[in-house]
Amino acid sequence: MEAEIVCTEPPPLSRNETLVFAVNGKRFEIKDIDPSTTLLHFLRSQTPFKSVKLGCGEGGCGACIVLLSKYDPVLKQVEHFTISSCLTLICSINGCSITTSEGLGNSKDGFHPIHQRFAGFHASQCGFCTPGMCMSLFSALVNAEEKQRPDPSPGISKLTVSEAEKAITGNLCRCTGYRPIADACKSFAYDVDMEDLGFNSFWRKGETKELKVSRLPSYSPKEHSCIYPQFLKDNVKSVMLLNSRRNSWYTPGTIQELLSLLHSDVVQNGTKIKLVVGNTGTGYYKEAEIYDKYIDLRYIPDLSAVRRDNSGIEFGAALSISKVIFSLKEEQKLNSCLDGNMVFKKIADHMEKVASGFIRNSASLGGNLVMAQRNYFASDITTLLLAVGSSVSILEGHKHEKVTLEEFLSRPPLDSRTVLISVHIPFLEPIRNNDSVETNSGLLFESYRAAARPLGNALPYLNAAFLADVSCNKNGVLVNNIQLAFGAYGTRHATRAREVEEYLAGTGKTLSVGILNKAVELIKSSVIPEEGTSHAAYRSSLAVSYLFSFLFSFSNSVDYAISGSPFDGNDGTLLEEACKRNNDDDRSQIVRPPLLSSANQVIESSREYYPIGEPIIKSGSAIQASGEAVYVDDIPSPPNCLHGAFINSTKPLARVKGISFGSDSLPNGVTAIISFKDIPEGGENVGSKTVFGFEPLFADDLTRCAGEPIAFVLAETQKYADAAAKMAMVDYDTKTIDPPILTIQEAVDRASFFDVPSFLYPEKVGDFLKGMAEADHKILSTEIKLNSQYYFYMETQTALAIPDEDNCMVIYSSIQCPEFLHSVVAKCLGIPEHNIRVITRRVGGGFGGKAIKAMPVATACALAAYKLRRPVRIYLDRKTDMIMAGGRHPMKITYTVGFKSNGKITALHLDILINAGINPDISPVMPSSVVGALKKYDWGALSFDIKVCKTNHPSKSAMRAPGEVQGSFVADAVIENVASVLSMEVDSVRKRNLHTYESLKLFYGSVAGDSIEYTLPTIWDKLARSSSYVDRIAMIEQFNGSHKWRKRGISQVPIVHEVLVRPAPGKVSILWDGSIVVEVGGIELGQGLWTKVKQMTAYALSTIQCDGSENLVEKVRVIQSDTLSLVQGGFTSGSTTSESSCEAVRLCCNILVERLAPLKKQLQEQMDSVNWDILILQAHLQDVNLAASSYYVPESSSVRYLNYGAAVSEVEVNILTGETRILRSDIIYDCGQSMNPAVDLGQIEGAFVQGIGFFMLEEYLSNTEGLVVADSTWTYKIPTIDTIPKQFNVEVLNSGCHKNRVLSSKASGEPPLLLAASVHCATRAAIKEARKQLKSWGSVVDGSDSTFQLEVPATMPVVKKLCGLDTVERTRDKSQVPTRAEVV
Repeated sequence: MEAEIVCTEPPPLSRNETLVFAVNGKRFEIKDIDPSTTLLHFLRSQTPFKSVKLGCGEGGCGACIVLLSKYDPVLKQVEHFTISSCLTLICSINGCSITTSEGLGNSKDGFHPIHQRFAGFHASQCGFCTPGMCMSLFSALVNAEEKQRPDPSPGISKLTVSEAEKAITGNLCRCTGYRPIADACKSFAYDVDMEDLGFNSFWRKGETKELKVSRLPSYSPKEHSCIYPQFLKDNVKSVMLLNSRRNSWYTPGTIQELLSLLHSDVVQNGTKIKLVVGNTGTGYYKEAEIYDKYIDLRYIPDLSAVRRDNSGIEFGAALSISKVIFSLKEEQKLNSCLDGNMVFKKIADHMEKVASGFIRNSASLGGNLVMAQRNYFASDITTLLLAVGSSVSILEGHKHEKVTLEEFLSRPPLDSRTVLISVHIPFLEPIRNNDSVETNSGLLFESYRAAARPLGNALPYLNAAFLADVSCNKNGVLVNNIQLAFGAYGTRHATRAREVEEYLAGTGKTLSVGILNKAVELIKSSVIPEEGTSHAAYRSSLAVSYLFSFLFSFSNSVDYAISGSPFDGNDGTLLEEACKRNNDDDRSQIVRPPLLSSANQVIESSREYYPIGEPIIKSGSAIQASGEAVYVDDIPSPPNCLHGAFINSTKPLARVKGISFGSDSLPNGVTAIISFKDIPEGGENVGSKTVFGFEPLFADDLTRCAGEPIAFVLAETQKYADAAAKMAMVDYDTKTIDPPILTIQEAVDRASFFDVPSFLYPEKVGDFLKGMAEADHKILSTEIKLNSQYYFYMETQTALAIPDEDNCMVIYSSIQCPEFLHSVVAKCLGIPEHNIRVITRRVGGGFGGKAIKAMPVATACALAAYKLRRPVRIYLDRKTDMIMAGGRHPMKITYTVGFKSNGKITALHLDILINAGINPDISPVMPSSVVGALKKYDWGALSFDIKVCKTNHPSKSAMRAPGEVQGSFVADAVIENVASVLSMEVDSVRKRNLHTYESLKLFYGSVAGDSIEYTLPTIWDKLARSSSYVDRIAMIEQFNGSHKWRKRGISQVPIVHEVLVRPAPGKVSILWDGSIVVEVGGIELGQGLWTKVKQMTAYALSTIQCDGSENLVEKVRVIQSDTLSLVQGGFTSGSTTSESSCEAVRLCCNILVERLAPLKKQLQEQMDSVNWDILILQAHLQDVNLAASSYYVPESSSVRYLNYGAAVSEVEVNILTGETRILRSDIIYDCGQSMNPAVDLGQIEGAFVQGIGFFMLEEYLSNTEGLVVADSTWTYKIPTIDTIPKQFNVEVLNSGCHKNRVLSSKASGEPPLLLAASVHCATRAAIKEARKQLKSWGSVVDGSDSTFQLEVPATMPVVKKLCGLDTVERTRDKSQVPTRAEVV
């Protein structure tokens, strides 16, 4: 049958030289524009719509997502899909409508239900990623309405739970932990169980489903539809092609036009041309090249058609990957009974793991293949198509040829004038004899990929696709033909394992263990990564695992494989079963299971200090969702503004002789370059400061670490500045300079250390020698290495400096400590501090990285603005930010421990070496932080020797729970090692060494507080019960006994986390109408500081007890930090700034209440009741001072306190791949008497997930010279919605009164991060079971089956190595083969 899935009759074409499009319904007509301009840049610089954020510039984070609406003249309908605006070229949206989050709704016209539900489900913290999340969900809602599904109940959409979760799989969030975001999305789904949705502000527990739905902000598809304005609808009868010589953008409408264009005077020899479809390749290959001409291929029908004939399906090369996926699935639906068509469905399913949905919507099939052919891109699609024997059509000059994909890949890289026209995927059928299908034959197809993220948005370590034509006879299974494709394993292109194919299909024998053994041996010699490939052995082992899995999925039964006996009978039952499993009865009808199962949040709110204790919505969350919240880079550029970019050192230690750009003149758009030589007279080369001193802004004649700023480029646009910085060539000289210190060991060898003041060095506990003498067993000199972690705040470092009158400077900075920046800028410029003003409204994520590390960024802007007398701003690109950030402190720990036979530890000594980098930063406080968390167990006696190493790396800085996360982990590592040596259960050893209140006082002194405050034993026992810990241990033991290739582990981990309460200023002013303005030194980072301050203000002022004072929260506004308005703001860090700021505000309010009390009494005598508004009006009229300031300094008994919590995590490890799935995590955390349980819950979940990143995923790698190479979303993987616990239960424990706390509250921002070690420990437990199994098979494992070190992070290669890289080979020798259920 010959038919076309899509009609390719070309629609009428119209041409113009003016770019016309709409944004949120507003018409834009542009005649002159740089064709390399991205949609993101245009929106942020030329429109008022700032909800689109630059998070990475790579299409890897989702912060810049918009909805594109485009008329399809073939289908005669408007299609809607998300795109990444940071990659989309502005000229490519001609004739389209763009919708941003502001276009959905806003504070003036009313918020969209998406915005309201994100706010109500507490799904926005720093808010920087939230508009992108909202647009991803909106697109899913719009497209769900197009599906043939029954109309849902009012207020609900046609969206499914699975689709709702899948909508945000490509969006990154560093704050929330994703669970509340997923709940906000799922609240729109028609199949959601309302009981599964987490804590929110819409309903209370126990209400009916109907009531819950009615309480949700109402959603109506008709009222909340896409914006596709009339002026675009008027032009839908033809395709508007943009052909603009002025803008060097050309849009051919036919192949002939394309040929004419490629060989015309417009494109002459030497002209640099760029063929454009989605431009998504620039997200990976950061093109610095400037093109002369751009040719848009999307409107050539032959390049966008889908054709079907008897031989197969042909896809135009310009088709988006999303449309290819759709077409493949539609083809499968037409003929679902055919084996070959199920191959199409499986290819489509795998393609959905390529990149993110908003990238697949723009990225073209042909572009992906060309990147693989030209740039050796690690393409999944190439591997898939190679396995099924695809071919491609190429246009080179006037020559049109069709070649196999394999030949296409092997050719020299294509030039820019060679065009890939189409891709042909053949129909597949089993081998025929005499025109009839072989009896009991069938096609089997599987594809595989191993990547850090299961649902894509991560390049694979290896991908594979296998197609087998097999048949059954009385002797067993015969392979008639097989095609094995492997890719992304460290080779230039995807390859076919020809030797293995020929062996399997050429023996003429039925499959047996012997044949499979040989095939595995052959694959090991066929899939060999090139030299220098990371994790080469792991990638090779994956190839073996995947082939092993595939072959056993259709080979003989387990009994046969072990005995070697043939099948009984010849009915082909096994093959039929395999084919049925492979093809499934119309899998397209099966609803995919959700990523996350039900979660349970338990909170206790208190009305004792109302509205303190109420879980009110985070302040500003709705405007964060709509994109109206203003971050530093959203502030419009002042006239004559310049943009800056850093030129960073690439050498760890070298003299800087000069900087050049390849020509005598400055690059295009560049105005100036400044360095340390431009520091004004009287100023100093300082870029940041801590209590330990100042650090340089620029390298002087000597650069001391890779990543150190050498100079600052100033240009007319950020694009020009970034391009010039990348173009810069630094002339280095390393003669007569000592070698750099790049490792901790080199620092030790050369005695390169920073001094730690004696008052910061922790005190030892007990007598170590005595404790060791009492021990029955000893473990000597065991080593642990912990690596760094990058902050990955969604908003990179940014600042704006504006010269003001009288030699003054105003600086807008995204910083956690404006006061310190204020001082640094004054010192750098050599002017009084009263000439400097630093303003910070909100920060798009900080985690410690926007404290010290933000200072040099803003200081460089201030220096340039001061020198040039022009405003200067900067927004670091992600790569530069990652190079300069420093991150968490790497450490090397060596410990010796003594213990009794019952597991009680008697003594522990640690030698701790901390890599501080080139400058001290906050590193001298690290010893105290590490030991503070390490003391969570009763070690009997504890001694240590800690050195802070000075190395030629960028200085490390505070990152969420700095030192504490390492110390707490080391403590658990010691416990686990002791348990392994004694062959005891880890949990019994943990519990035996938990503190009593007496031992807690011994280790922590007065910080331990009263005995009633020590809640950890209660938490520990309560968590064991609520998580069904003991029962699950038994269930896991049973699971592990019956599953050879998947092992589960579970672990319960406690934390004791000491925090420091710092002084804080506050100011409260009451205006004429009774509204209240509050200033605090603390900065809103997303942690809910403003929300708690609002609640505290309302509570403290309500003590005046007049009518209306009980509802003051809505009258309170917290405003931005201003260092000239409120001094002594200090650091926002350490999890306690919220409570300090609240107490400062309470002191202010107490003053105001005291001033108002006499007036209230006077008014009460005149009337029965006094209204708040009347009281305040009268106060103004009677000249009562309604502004109060304070400076809260905690008493000595309140400066430090301990936080307690515990977590249970369960994981499942795939022994064949090393993948770890977190099945469930349960947390109980003591927040004292929470000021806002919703805010604290979000902090607990977000911190825990960030900890998962540290322990399981994030590799912050540098090269041999110390330059960071994990410098993008491609190479650095934070957790995503598909890597968090499938079931995530959290209880915020309200432990009651704590007399020395601020209204009995306790910190929640950092301590819960430590609990993520439970995931790592559970992974270790699962690996232990895998190694125990290997040993039972008689295999030799590296080291003991139980005493081994699991690295941090425990990535897939790390886990697989410990489970055995050659597990398959060892297994086959002992005939331990997987069951079909395990393999599949």
